[in-house]
Amino acid sequence: MTEAIRIILIGPPGAGKGTQAQRLRDLHGLVHISAGDLFRARIKDPNDPMGQQLKAILDSGALVPDAVTIQMIAERLQQADCAKGFILDGFPRSIAQAEALDAMLLKHNIKLDAVIQMEVDDDKLVERISGRYTCGECNTGYHDTFKPAQDAHTCDVCGAKDKFVRRSDDNAEAVRARLKTYYNQTTPILPYYEGKGMLKRLDGMASMDEVTAAIEAILKGPKDSPGKNPPRP
Repeated sequence: MTEAIRIILIGPPGAGKGTQAQRLRDLHGLVHISAGDLFRARIKDPNDPMGQQLKAILDSGALVPDAVTIQMIAERLQQADCAKGFILDGFPRSIAQAEALDAMLLKHNIKLDAVIQMEVDDDKLVERISGRYTCGECNTGYHDTFKPAQDAHTCDVCGAKDKFVRRSDDNAEAVRARLKTYYNQTTPILPYYEGKGMLKRLDGMASMDEVTAAIEAILKGPKDSPGKNPPRP
């Protein structure tokens, strides 16, 4: 696959979109554009009013207003490195965002190759998210049950001590709120892309390698006929 690849990954928080996007970035040299990462970059600055507003919104489990998200994504897509191909992760999350993205891409004569939905089991997803934490120095991810650090105070990768952090919205209550928001506000975009023949579905609860293989199979399909799978009745 030497041509630029442009895809959207859709799924609830914790479905594994970020992990798969990073794998695709490494495999194909794509740019990983995560709406969440763009937000968190602003949140890190305590003197940034927009960053603090974003923090309050995300901590409550709600979605960032469309106008703010669209502006940040538009600015990122205009950067030169996106010409090699990109993965959108966490955007679009509404019909309005999907339509705005279509307008952006049409303006620059860019065509999406596929929209991939990662389907999950809600209860298992809550367990997956509420147990995760990262190293504040090297950003290595861990999980209380599935991938604990060998030493509770030391990062296995960089050796930083007592630097583990948990996102403030990585708790069962916030995750349930985010899932509710996802189903109420984001899933309506699935018929939008299904109607365009672009939507592909895969099991987001499968192993990371199995999910990667499923995405690769989609990308290796004919790029001029992204809707080879018939829509669900």
